[in-house]
Amino acid sequence: MTDRYYVVREDILPEAIVKTMQVKGMLQRGEAETVHEAVERVGLSRSAFYKYKDGIYALNQLGRERIVTVSMDLDHRSGVLSKVLGLVADSDGNVLTIHQSIPLQGLANVVISVDTSGMPASLGEMLDSIRSQDGVRKVSVIGQG
Repeated sequence: MTDRYYVVREDILPEAIVKTMQVKGMLQRGEAETVHEAVERVGLSRSAFYKYKDGIYALNQLGRERIVTVSMDLDHRSGVLSKVLGLVADSDGNVLTIHQSIPLQGLANVVISVDTSGMPASLGEMLDSIRSQDGVRKVSVIGQG
């Protein structure tokens, strides 16, 4: 599935999405120390915040986002992570960090931080190529900064 993006005026967005952006802003500016504190202050449930937080970004943030954190569930087989890292390199992404959990029930969670500033292709294209790789079960962007 290819990610599709839209530019939408704030006044037509559902309240939960607008409040999610308010919570993210409070956390970034240090106006709240925890998600719990921020969601209480804006009147949003934590579950709604976690549902939307990885899918909504301010337009002015997108142009300067250079580091993307990607979480993946990979089959615990030789070469799967290596092929994923090769796809990142083929997209001219630069892997900054890698964290892999101990495999459970044949799956390992891997979180990588990628510098995308040198990528001529879109982030979506890189993610699609990772998703289509044999042994990759789930891919999601969990942060940009």
